[in-house]
Amino acid sequence: MNSQRRRTWIGRGVRLFVALAVLFVMFRWFERSQIFHPTRQLEATPDELRRPFEDVRFKAEDGVELHGWFFPANTNSPRAHLAFLICHGNGGNISHRLGLCEALLETGASVFIFDYRGYGQSHGRPGEEGTYRDAQAAHAWLRQKGFRGAGIIAFGESLGGGVVSELALREPLGGLVLQSTFTSIPDIGAELFPWLPVRLIGTINYDTRAKLPRIKIPVLVAHSRDDDLAGFQHAEKNFAAANEPKIFCELRGGHNDAAWEQKEFRDALEKFLKLVEGNAGEMPQIAQPDSAG
Repeated sequence: MNSQRRRTWIGRGVRLFVALAVLFVMFRWFERSQIFHPTRQLEATPDELRRPFEDVRFKAEDGVELHGWFFPANTNSPRAHLAFLICHGNGGNISHRLGLCEALLETGASVFIFDYRGYGQSHGRPGEEGTYRDAQAAHAWLRQKGFRGAGIIAFGESLGGGVVSELALREPLGGLVLQSTFTSIPDIGAELFPWLPVRLIGTINYDTRAKLPRIKIPVLVAHSRDDDLAGFQHAEKNFAAANEPKIFCELRGGHNDAAWEQKEFRDALEKFLKLVEGNAGEMPQIAQPDSAG
């Protein structure tokens, strides 16, 4: 009888273990599917901006081939020594951000936008550490192009804010822009899926808020009170965690609305660039790349 009971309990334990393992695997799949929404097909080309550009292929440290577009500043621009490095959000690819590129180019700086692994024409499969490596590789490409670390401004859109905040801890930067960025994946996951043990078993973090106190460069936080994905409190907490000098810009509209079209954003960006320039001091001009495309 005792032997029979033992076998029964062992059988129940095995079934419970298998059920928990299946649930864990399902949660891993669900977690990734909610965070990464890559699109492979490019729906626009940089030619549409009618200005010089480079179609760039480069590799991350682990050998994954990545793709991006580099738009040089005008040769006579007083901000030709500055470059925006765009880390986009979790959906689509670089072809959906030409409007952002155009707005940033109007500041007089260069712009480099790239796709994370698994997005657009970049190879591989997206993941948290992978996106960090991809951003580092894009940063290294700009450094090889002649830009100083203090002349590179990391622009993080939504999920990209989590990427650029980590980049600021790994590589030298001149400034950090967090547009519609959440505090962390566990925070926003717990808000969107309160019935799931997100904080207990989640493995993807992108913990922007925790990293900001260690970042010592100018920060611009831009967010809308009407953001329908990452609530306004995320921006408030990120801004509180950031060091001075910092600027807060209140946007209008939903999470995916074009912030770069708003005058408030453009004005805040101009003010922010003056902070970056004052913080970095005088920096030498760099040779402009040959145009292509």
